[in-house]
Amino acid sequence: MCNDEHAGQHAGQHAMGRRGLLVTGAAAALTLGTVSFANAAPNPGNGENTEDEHTQVVHGTLPPGSPDFVYLPVEIPHGVRELHVSYTYERPVVPAGTQGNALDIGIFDERGTELGGKGFRGWSGGARTEFFIRADDATPGYIPGPVRAGTWSIALGPYTVSPQGLAYEVTITLRYGAPGKTPKPVYPPERAKGRGRDWYRGDCHLHSWYSDGRRTPAEIAALARAAGLDFINTSEHNTHAAHPHWADQAGDDLLILTGEEVTTRNGHVVALGTDPGTFVDWRYRARDNRFGYFAREIRRAGGLVVPAHPHATCIGCNWKFGFGEADAVEVWNGAYTPDDEVSLQSWDNTLVASVRSGRRRWTPAMGNSDAHRPPDPVGTPQTVVLAANLTRDAILDGIRAGRSYVAESKAVSLDFSAAGGRGQHAGIGERLHVDADDPVTVRLEVTGAPDCSVRFVTDQGVLHTVALAASGTGTVEWRTTASYAAYVRAEVRHAVVVPGLPGPLAAFTNPIFLGT
Repeated sequence: MCNDEHAGQHAGQHAMGRRGLLVTGAAAALTLGTVSFANAAPNPGNGENTEDEHTQVVHGTLPPGSPDFVYLPVEIPHGVRELHVSYTYERPVVPAGTQGNALDIGIFDERGTELGGKGFRGWSGGARTEFFIRADDATPGYIPGPVRAGTWSIALGPYTVSPQGLAYEVTITLRYGAPGKTPKPVYPPERAKGRGRDWYRGDCHLHSWYSDGRRTPAEIAALARAAGLDFINTSEHNTHAAHPHWADQAGDDLLILTGEEVTTRNGHVVALGTDPGTFVDWRYRARDNRFGYFAREIRRAGGLVVPAHPHATCIGCNWKFGFGEADAVEVWNGAYTPDDEVSLQSWDNTLVASVRSGRRRWTPAMGNSDAHRPPDPVGTPQTVVLAANLTRDAILDGIRAGRSYVAESKAVSLDFSAAGGRGQHAGIGERLHVDADDPVTVRLEVTGAPDCSVRFVTDQGVLHTVALAASGTGTVEWRTTASYAAYVRAEVRHAVVVPGLPGPLAAFTNPIFLGT
């Protein structure tokens, strides 16, 4: 590292030359030379003079093929009130089909960058060009708290690097003075008023301005209520910083769960309903064999592991960790598109594999909006869960058990059941215990789905299709046996839009299993 104290304290970091490869657990990362403020003694003034702050500027270039994470260590002296970081990077023109530059940013404090450790202090990905941390406040996505002395690490994430390399500049400013007091976090309650055992509507994948969304928690809560939702789950990319900022938006009519969208380079997973304040690390790929550990961490924190948009086509979105650790899977994400159709059919194949292998374990499906900004609608789609009450535990139990269906809006309601000849009855996510050749009647009641059709899907494929009345209200029945259909699930679909594909979903259910 080269320092130039005479020109605004510029430091040059050339990643092509002097660099160190630090291996932490299974994850490899590039660690640059340390930026030192050791000689920048604080001025005993009132903190308002420019002499009470010091700045250093670091610049360098990352080559194509750089590791996923590049750490820039910064030595923080005693007496720092505020840390402020900004960055820029070049975006050269690249040929069509070639990836350009994209650089994410976050930070870890003096407790270190160990995978799953306690040093995390914030992440904004590529959503912001600057952030600050103080004891009493921080940029959305970052954790307030004292700026303690020691080696902090700015985390740079070269998401994509152009053939020309990724030239960057990071500006680090320390402001000195009394640290202030860190507020004690207040989290949303784990219970709302509810209606006893009933069907509750929720959207468990949402983004506010605490990651890359453009809405405030208050705006999202208002939209959730307007969409007829009973519960939502916070799911910011790679940070839990939003958790204390939702308490004011909860109420008797809206349960707010806390979570995170763990955004790895090999797919995204929603940590749904974790204990408030839980951080889940994301700095690994499938080949590192670390996902199982962090999936168990999610469950230890009381949450569910939900792979998100597993067949999405964005860079790093396609799910590569397998579904052995999944408690549910998000097969419908936002507006229904062909990749959702692929996710739905892929999920259905897991049901087929489960029943044909004789396994009783299966992975329920759900749908969420993944809304980020206007005009993204909140609650399109929404997961409708049968729960004992409107509480965190009851909602998570319902999702985990698959007692749910997915609807495009509050207008669509389903009642799906199966009955045997001797009075047996089962609902969504349950098993109807009948002998192989006992008659079974499957019944679906639909409201709010005009100009749609109903399909009954089994392990043998689509076995029954009926058009609903133009009003979108109707009842469809079908008779079968467990020997003919090991499970039955229902789909409500609009008319065909893309030739060769079924019409977009208006709603679908988790399966009812048939047999002993």
